[in-house]
Amino acid sequence: MPSLDDLKKRIKSVKSTQKITKAMKMVAAAKLRKAQENAERGRPYSQKMQNIILNLTKSINDPENAPKLLTGTGKDKVYLCVVLTADRGLCGGFNSNICKLAKVNFKKYLSTGKELKIITVGSKGLDQLKREYGKYIINKFSFKDIKQISFKEAEKIGNEIIKLFKENKFDKCILFYNNFKNVITQIPQAQQIIPAENNLTDEKKEENISSYEFEPEEDEILEDLLPKNITTQIFKAFLENAASEQGSRMTAMDNATRNAGDLVDKLTINYNRSRQASITKELIEIISGAESL
Repeated sequence: MPSLDDLKKRIKSVKSTQKITKAMKMVAAAKLRKAQENAERGRPYSQKMQNIILNLTKSINDPENAPKLLTGTGKDKVYLCVVLTADRGLCGGFNSNICKLAKVNFKKYLSTGKELKIITVGSKGLDQLKREYGKYIINKFSFKDIKQISFKEAEKIGNEIIKLFKENKFDKCILFYNNFKNVITQIPQAQQIIPAENNLTDEKKEENISSYEFEPEEDEILEDLLPKNITTQIFKAFLENAASEQGSRMTAMDNATRNAGDLVDKLTINYNRSRQASITKELIEIISGAESL
């Protein structure tokens, strides 16, 4: 059984930890509001970009000569998976949920005889994937020194992906990230960005497809628009991840603060019981000694 001094030190240590987790929760809550606003503002733009490409796709007269970023290489052999995670921990299951979804897809690709290539964005994703899938990782990015990721960082990753595609290094590119729903719920996503995937329902297609006349020709517009769309989708994933990370961290730190409070209460009860037992024992010894005289 621990001594009174040990219990007192442990109570003090848990209270110090509780102060830290409470401060981290408040910081995450302050950052969450702005990150959520950015994510919600980014969604209409990325969706509209997809709608424009959908309209342009329907207007193409010669699909065989259409840009490869839109139609793909025509093969289904090599998969490039871009896994977006955070560079910092203490955010609950945020990083592990993305990696869990990525691993499920990795196993599916490898089991069907596909060739796998991985690009990690964020040190936490790299740490979780390098043990099992280290030989498939061809590049890694980390923006730990940057406080807020901008379109510039998304463009850097987008340019690397397009460069690999032009060198015929892969056939399909899948993006893994967390979609922010609310503070408690963040949904892991696997989005195909090359070739451009049409994930709209039939009803939404009818709503979004309109009759346009394009100047210059559709092929020329797509040549410029498709690389921009890839960067836009990556940046949207960054925004969704930023909001999801802060929401997950806020929830995790709130749970940690509550657990620390419960632990302090239990330790305090044990301390009081041990102290009472010690006092009772000393009284019994004093009374026994007095009676013996």
